Amino acid sequence: MKFGLRYLNTGRNVWSDKAISMAQAAEEAGFESIWTVDHVVVPKGYKSTYPYASSGRMGDGNEDMQYPDPLIYMAYLASVTKTIRLSTGILIIPQRNPVVAAKQIATLDQLSGGRIDLGIGVGWLEEEFNAIGVPFQERGRRTDEHIAAMRALWANDFAEYHGDFVDFEPIFCRPQPLNGTVPIIVGGHSKAAARRAGRIGDGFFPARGIPHDLFDIVKKTATENGRNPEEIEFTVSVPEDLKEIPKLAKIGVKRILIPSSPMGGTSKWASTPDEVLALKGVIQEYSKN
Repeated sequence: MKFGLRYLNTGRNVWSDKAISMAQAAEEAGFESIWTVDHVVVPKGYKSTYPYASSGRMGDGNEDMQYPDPLIYMAYLASVTKTIRLSTGILIIPQRNPVVAAKQIATLDQLSGGRIDLGIGVGWLEEEFNAIGVPFQERGRRTDEHIAAMRALWANDFAEYHGDFVDFEPIFCRPQPLNGTVPIIVGGHSKAAARRAGRIGDGFFPARGIPHDLFDIVKKTATENGRNPEEIEFTVSVPEDLKEIPKLAKIGVKRILIPSSPMGGTSKWASTPDEVLALKGVIQEYSKN
């Protein structure tokens, strides 16, 4: 089992020395990865329903939260670490220009020594899309095209793409990822997200809980699309009882995420470097699974 430190770019340890201390402690403790979260803006008084809390509001209703750009933040952490992987969890990919995003992510992957994972999602906050000037409707189809276009730019000497939302003639996009691509982890807690992970994802991250029904959809969809479902990694939040981890491994869970700040839905987090380092024994014990 691998362990990730979740959402370091929001909450208690966002800036400068605190972020560096947390990242380096995570690396020393044996964490496999650090995860970031993405919101370009949070519109004041938004009406959209946050899907991961019964209140329908994120951040306990606090709209004025720090959300540093995840890619720039990951570049900062890459410069002060050596081995730990860095992941978005998630990047709202339909809000981004896929050609620009492909270049940014590939550059970051090269500079970090191939340590980047790309968690992606379609987004839920309609008012945020409106503020950015990107249509909220059909964001799922837009996401699929963005992923396909980015992978084409990463994998080929030159690439062209012609879709409904992305259209470009043959172009060179340099640099490319160190290993030819960047693993894409599909985030979301819906059947559509599970199907997308089964079709095109290298992993699936449902954000909350252990949704066996969604895992089954991922596996079924992968099989229907001629893929090996065992090659799709499941990432989940830390369970309340750590003794459940071996059971999770048996259903395909490969990574456990521990929050770096208090977070709804779990009583477990590590919000100081000492608390992170105290997990070293847990990581060593369950890394065998």
